[in-house]
Amino acid sequence: MPRRIVQLIVGLFLYGAGCALTVEAGLGVDPWTVFAQGLSVRTGIGIGWVTNIVGFFVLLLWIPLRQKPGIGTIANILLVGTSMQIVLGFLPPVSGLPAQLATLLGGIVLVAVASGLYIGAHFGPGPRDGLMTGMHARLGWPIWLCRALVEVSVLLVGWLLGGTVGIGTVLFAVLIGPLVHVALPLLDTRTTPARVVAERPA
Repeated sequence: MPRRIVQLIVGLFLYGAGCALTVEAGLGVDPWTVFAQGLSVRTGIGIGWVTNIVGFFVLLLWIPLRQKPGIGTIANILLVGTSMQIVLGFLPPVSGLPAQLATLLGGIVLVAVASGLYIGAHFGPGPRDGLMTGMHARLGWPIWLCRALVEVSVLLVGWLLGGTVGIGTVLFAVLIGPLVHVALPLLDTRTTPARVVAERPA
């Protein structure tokens, strides 16, 4: 249990830090961060704080879907945006395409490792993932369709509000799945190291 709690907290903090790197790169971010960025532009509230606020309101959508949050769900709402806001305050400006790409890719890799950490801790899904699984359970729609509908919607609204959509958005979509697929078995607290080695593809 202590290891799982530490892994959850570290994972959520690193997730926010990874998102901060993608924001600072200025080449486009993932759909939910586009949405938070757009709201931040319109309201003047820091993007990290907006991320926390959005997470809370997304959690309210769990009620009609009859989803039950876990400790990890609440921690996600409190820590990811806070971490993003703190890290953005310390990051120096990034200029030049090579530096932007390096920052972007570093952020995506960090988000993938962080996802493996907090998902592998098994304390419940984040509010956004829970929304999609709740839609799947309640409506019977395929997970991929629920994810596509939600993420395309928030991406479009976020872009219209002033969020950054670009090559970074595409790279995030293409790379995050395979990277998490690699990270999760290595960081899953319910998987022993011997089992990971045995199940790792040659």
